[in-house]
Amino acid sequence: MSQGKVYLVGAGPGDPGLITRRGLECLRKADVVVYDRLIDDSLLDEAPPQAEKIYVGKNSGHHSLPQSEINNLLVKKALQGSTVVRLKGGDPFVFGRGGEETEALAKAGISFSIVPGITSAIAVPAYAGIPVTHRRVASSFAVVTGHEDILKDTSQINWDGLATGPDTIIFLMGVANLSFITSQLIAHGRKPQTPAAIITNGTTPAQFTITATLGEIADVAQSHGITPPSILIVGETVNLRAELAWFDNRPLFGRKILLTRPKAQMGPLKSLLIEEGAEVFECPMIEIRPADPSEIDSAIDILKETDWVFFTSANGVEAFFNHLYQRGLDGRILYHSKVGAIGPATAEALKKRGIITDFIPHVYTTDGILEDIKTQGVKGKKVLLLRADIADERLVRGLEEAGASVKVVAAYSTVPVKYNPEELKELLISNKIDVVTFTSASTVKNFVKSLGKHAELLNKVLIASIGPVTSEAAIKLGLRVDVEAKEQTIAGLVEAIINYYSEVHK
Repeated sequence: MSQGKVYLVGAGPGDPGLITRRGLECLRKADVVVYDRLIDDSLLDEAPPQAEKIYVGKNSGHHSLPQSEINNLLVKKALQGSTVVRLKGGDPFVFGRGGEETEALAKAGISFSIVPGITSAIAVPAYAGIPVTHRRVASSFAVVTGHEDILKDTSQINWDGLATGPDTIIFLMGVANLSFITSQLIAHGRKPQTPAAIITNGTTPAQFTITATLGEIADVAQSHGITPPSILIVGETVNLRAELAWFDNRPLFGRKILLTRPKAQMGPLKSLLIEEGAEVFECPMIEIRPADPSEIDSAIDILKETDWVFFTSANGVEAFFNHLYQRGLDGRILYHSKVGAIGPATAEALKKRGIITDFIPHVYTTDGILEDIKTQGVKGKKVLLLRADIADERLVRGLEEAGASVKVVAAYSTVPVKYNPEELKELLISNKIDVVTFTSASTVKNFVKSLGKHAELLNKVLIASIGPVTSEAAIKLGLRVDVEAKEQTIAGLVEAIINYYSEVHK
C-alpha cells in the first residue's frame, strides 16, 4: 500500500467564505477530514461524500482527543494510504498547534503540505471595523496567546516589552484570563484609558463586539456574559470602529431566517440573505424530482407543431433540458416555437441553455401571464405548458379562454419532505428563528402539515412570502403573512424582508 499525504489546511476564522481556494482544492480530494470545533459545517460538505470525517475539537477545559492522539491519528491515516486534510480554525501555525502536528508527521516520514489560513487575529478585528494598523495611530501590532496558565511560576510573555512596545495588541483565547491580562498590561506601563474591544464569535452571524477602556473591559465583558471564542484588542485603532463598523451594520445582521425551499435551490436565496447579514437555517419542505420521462417525450414529439412553449419555473427548464440532453438533443429543437417564461429566474435558466425568451409578463405570476398574453396573439395557437405535477389549473383555463389549444406536461414532481414535528416545534419555541420564508404554495402546505397541532407557533415569527399565490396558500391555512415580495423573485423577497425591518426601526 502506498503512503498517503497530510494537508494542514487553515479554514479561516469562522466565515466559511474566508477559506482559501487552495484549501478547498485539498478538501475536495480528501479521503479523511480531521477537523476542529469552530469549523463551519458547510466546509465539511466540500469533502467527497464518502470521505471519513473525524471530530477532534477542543472546548475550554475539554479535549475530545489529546494532542498526542491527534498526532498519532494523522500518522495512522496517512500510513493507511489516505489523503488526509487536517482542517484547523484560523491558520495552522498561529496558536493552532500545527507545528506539533507537522513535527509528528516529519518524525514518522509522512509527506505533508501546509495551506495557510486567515488568522482570526486580523480577520476578526477587520469584521468589527477595527484595523490592526493605521498610518495615523498604529504602525505595529502583536498577537499573543491569552491561554497561558496564570498559575505558572514564570510567564513566556514579556509583559514589559508587550505593554509598551506594539501599538496594537491582539490576545487570542483570553476570555478566561481577561482580568489577569488587563491588570498585567496596566502594571507594566499600558495606560488604563487605552481603548479596548472584545469580539466574540467573530466573522459569523453571531458576532458581538463591546468596547471600553483597558481598565474597564474585563468588568464590562463579565457583565455581558462574554464566552469563548472571543478575542481582545488593545490600542488606539479600536476607536476607529465607530466610523468603520460594517459587518454588524448590515440590514439583516442578527436576524435568524429559516428557508423552506428545496435544498438544491437554496443557494441564491441563502447567499443573498447571508450577504445582508442574516443567519440562515435550512429546512427544505419539498424535493424536486424528474417526472415520468414519457411526459416530456410526448412534448418533444409535438414541438414542430407547437407555436408557444411556456415554462413556469426554472425547475421545468432544468427537467426539460436534462431530458433533451439524454436523448442527444439540445435547444435547437425549439426553433419552431416562441418561448415564454413566468419571470426573470426562469428566463435566466433558459438563457444559460442558449434560449432567449420571447415573453415575460410584467408581473411574475399566473395572473400576470394571463393579463399580458392578449398582446401575444395566442388565439388559435398551439401552446405547450411545461410545469410541476401539482400546479393549479388557472393558467390552463386562462390560455384556453384566450383561444389557445393547450397541452400540459408535468416536467417535474414536487415531493414533500418529512420532518419530525417536535424538531420544528423546538426550533420555533426556542426563539432561534425570526423569519420563515416561503417561496411556493407547496412549501407552505408541507410546513404546516409537518408542524401538525403546533402550527400556531408560526404566529411567533415573521412570515415572508415570495408572492400573492404563496401568500394566498398561507392565508387559507390560517397563517398571517407579514411580508410579501413586490417582485416575485428571490431578490425581491430579500428586499421585502430588508424593507420590513428598516420600517420597524425607523
